[in-house]
Amino acid sequence: MSLIGKQVEPFTLQAYRNGDFVEVTEEDFKGKWSVLCFYPADFTFVCPTELEDLQAQYDELKKLGCEIYSCSADTHFVHKAWHDHSEAISKITYTMIGDPSHKLIRMFDVLREEEGVADRGTFIIDPDGVIQAVEINADGIGRDASTLIDKIKAAQYVRNHPGEVCPAKWKEGEETLKPSLDLVGKI
Repeated sequence: MSLIGKQVEPFTLQAYRNGDFVEVTEEDFKGKWSVLCFYPADFTFVCPTELEDLQAQYDELKKLGCEIYSCSADTHFVHKAWHDHSEAISKITYTMIGDPSHKLIRMFDVLREEEGVADRGTFIIDPDGVIQAVEINADGIGRDASTLIDKIKAAQYVRNHPGEVCPAKWKEGEETLKPSLDLVGKI
């Protein structure tokens, strides 16, 4: 069942951010664009490369009015320990959500039940708390956070320009489309 167009449901979880433990709720996803990145587990192999890559894109995403949240089934305490002991993870300044109860992981339909961990799922959430884009990768396939920038720019453009859509490989400033009967069969 697609999560596109669905509102983020109520939740309250603990997280680690910049040396502090913080509470995160669905309200944190409102009023700005958000990227929620699920990953299987702390202290693993592909996960730190992905989270470090997200941090490398963080400043650019913040310029777009976008906040990043990562989430695994580990606790916020484990996130802190990982942050304190991993060169890659020590660079992270965005919020790392702990979800040992699998509440958020289930809500976003990325739980691998038998293993008790999350799939590699990336969700773009608009300022109304509505899911606009979803990408889910198999466990061994790491993600490229740089692709989020163009996706968020396209989502923002479409939101701000009703009746227009962004074609494949669209980049900011390029031509968009206005779906109409005149375009049917001509693209």
